[in-house]
Amino acid sequence: MSTSQHSFIGRQPIVNSQQEIIGYEFFFKNEATDSHTPVKEDIQTCAKILSTTIDEMHESWLLGQQLAFISVDNVMLNSEFLELMPAEKTVLEIVHTVEVTPEAVARCIALKQSKFKLALDNPQQHPQLEALIPYADYVKLDMRDVDPTQAKRLLQKYQTAACKAIAEEVEQNAQFKSLLEAGYQHFQGYFYAKPENLTSKVINPSFDGVLHLLNLVSQEADNKTIENGFKRDTTLSYKLLRYINSVGFGLSCEVQSIGHALTILGRNQLYRWLTLLMVTAGNNSSSPALMKTSITRGRLTELLGEPFFDKRDRDNLFVVGVFSLLDVMLKVPMDQALEKLQLPEPIVEALTKREGIFGPFLKLTEACEDANNAGILQLAALLQLNPEKVNQCHMEALAWTEALGI
Repeated sequence: MSTSQHSFIGRQPIVNSQQEIIGYEFFFKNEATDSHTPVKEDIQTCAKILSTTIDEMHESWLLGQQLAFISVDNVMLNSEFLELMPAEKTVLEIVHTVEVTPEAVARCIALKQSKFKLALDNPQQHPQLEALIPYADYVKLDMRDVDPTQAKRLLQKYQTAACKAIAEEVEQNAQFKSLLEAGYQHFQGYFYAKPENLTSKVINPSFDGVLHLLNLVSQEADNKTIENGFKRDTTLSYKLLRYINSVGFGLSCEVQSIGHALTILGRNQLYRWLTLLMVTAGNNSSSPALMKTSITRGRLTELLGEPFFDKRDRDNLFVVGVFSLLDVMLKVPMDQALEKLQLPEPIVEALTKREGIFGPFLKLTEACEDANNAGILQLAALLQLNPEKVNQCHMEALAWTEALGI
C-alpha cells in the first residue's frame, strides 16, 4: 500500500480583519511519519482530492473568495500535479526547505504567469526565500514569541501593495486584537474559536426564539403550537419560508404559510434547520469564521457517522457538530448553554465529555482542524475509517458549507 493511502487531510482557515474566511491551508497527516511535512505522494493525493472537490463545487467555490493554500517543496514545485489545481484559486506556499536556485525562480515566475498565487513560509526566519519576494502574493509570518514592536517591524518590512502579510499561529483573541492594531489584515489560527470570557449570564435575545422552537420540536409539540412559536418572531417565519422556497429545495410551487412549510419539512429537517439558525441568529455577534466552522463540523460529523447510524441519529450527529462551539458563540459555559436546550442524553454526553456513541465522531471532526494532532490516526482506526473516506467527507463538508452561502 502506498504512502498516499495513509495520508489524512487537515485544514486551518485564513481570515481577514472581519474574521471572514478567505481561504484554507490544507495540510497532510502521514501515518508512517506522524508528520505534516509535505511528502510527494501525499501532495499528489491531496491535489487530486482538492481539485476534484473544487471542480464539483462549481460556482459556490470558484466564484467566491475562498483560496486553497498548499505547501510546496522542491519536488512539488516541479511536479505536473500542480496543474490539477484551479490556478486562480490556489496559493502555493513555498516552504523553507526549497532551494532558491535560478531554476526555482524561473518556475515560480512561470506559475505566476499561469495565474497561481505564491506565498512564502516565514522569510524572516529563512532569508533565502527573500529572493522570491518580488513574485509573492502573501508572506506568512509566525507570531509565536513576537512582541507588538517586532510584529509592526515585520509588517513594515514585508507587506507591500502587491504582497499581503498573514500573521500565523494566532491562537488567542487578545493576540488577534493586538496584531489588528499593529496593522495586520490577514490571520491564521484558531483564536476565533477559543473561549474568551465565558461569564455571560444572559443569552443573546436573538437566540431565544430559536431556543423556544427547538424545545417545542424536541418535545414533539403539535404543528399548531410550533406555528404559534414562529409567530413570536416574524424574522424566523421569513427565514423559514425563504429557506424552503430556495432553489436547492426544488419545490414546484411556492410555500406561503408556516403550516404548509412544517408539513413539507418534517420534524427532523425542521430541527436541523433550527440548529443552523441557532448559530447564525446572533446578529453578527459571532465571527463569520466561527459560524462556518461550526456548520462544517456539523456536516463532517454527520458524514463520518453515515455508515454507522440511521437517519435520525445522523441528524443528531449534525446537531452535535454544530453545537460543539455553542459555548463560544453564546459566551456561556457549555453546561449552562445546554440547560436551555432539551437535548437527548447522547448529544449532551458528546458535547460535554466528547464521549458516548457520538463522541468519537466529534473528536475526529475536531482532529481534522488540527495541524498537529496525532489523535486523528487513532480515532480513524478506532472507527475503521480509512484516510480516503475521511478526506472525502472532509472536502464534502467544506463544499456543503460553502454552498449554503452563509
